[in-house]
Amino acid sequence: MSEPYTPPKVWKWETGATGGFFAKINRPIAGPTHEKELPVGKHPLQLYSLGTPNGAKVTILLEELLAAGFGGAEYDAWLIRIDTGDQFGSGFVEINPNSKIPALLDRSMDPPLRVFESGSILLYLADKFGAFVPHDVAGRAECLNWLFWQMASTPILGGGFGHFYAYAPEKYEYPINRYTMEVKRQLDVLDRQLADRPYIAGEQYTIADMAIWPWYGGVVTDRIYSAAEFLEAHSYTNVLRWAHHIAERPAVKRGRRVNTAELQERHDAGDFAGVGGPATAD
Repeated sequence: MSEPYTPPKVWKWETGATGGFFAKINRPIAGPTHEKELPVGKHPLQLYSLGTPNGAKVTILLEELLAAGFGGAEYDAWLIRIDTGDQFGSGFVEINPNSKIPALLDRSMDPPLRVFESGSILLYLADKFGAFVPHDVAGRAECLNWLFWQMASTPILGGGFGHFYAYAPEKYEYPINRYTMEVKRQLDVLDRQLADRPYIAGEQYTIADMAIWPWYGGVVTDRIYSAAEFLEAHSYTNVLRWAHHIAERPAVKRGRRVNTAELQERHDAGDFAGVGGPATAD
């Protein structure tokens, strides 16, 4: 057992002292570290992102909008390498002062409109195109309940469980137990919600599904953290059924490839040719 840690009266930042994968990219201050303009493509929607679960939410929605016939949802997706500090470039910080992916610039208006935080981007695009959010008051409220549930809950899964189980330089029983208990409770919440409905918010596929699937669908199907066995993911049968169903949607298959090693940038549908299958519409 490690020696007990006694916090100092005033915390001081020691670069790299925390170890682990994220030690070199995390810092306790905001703002840019260097001057770097962002590239701009041919479409009004410019996305600056990375193919993490948070990034995949937005590319999945954009591909779903295009598949539904909303040509105005065409977009350029540019890769932001967080391991090399792209998120601290001046151009990116101008769009998202919090230096987190994804960030969206809508150039269809003057001046261009910035949108940051994945949940905000999902809601902005859904409202812009009038799709994937129910139009009735009760349905919209339920969809937003679950969208904001994801935004509030996932830091426990990612920054808590994922960090200490998969990324921390050393394994510690207390934080792993603490966050595992909460993640399993969250999975049980979802499993109960999905017991008598096909999608998170009811009968309709919405941005709530697109927000939750990359994280919780990813963990139960062992796409993130390699923790499915540890979490007994097989016991969440309703979540697994839902996760596999969403994964089969062609737009989801395309969206989750964007800004990854498979497809670092996306500028039109033809970019998917030869990347995990043809770039056909749904």
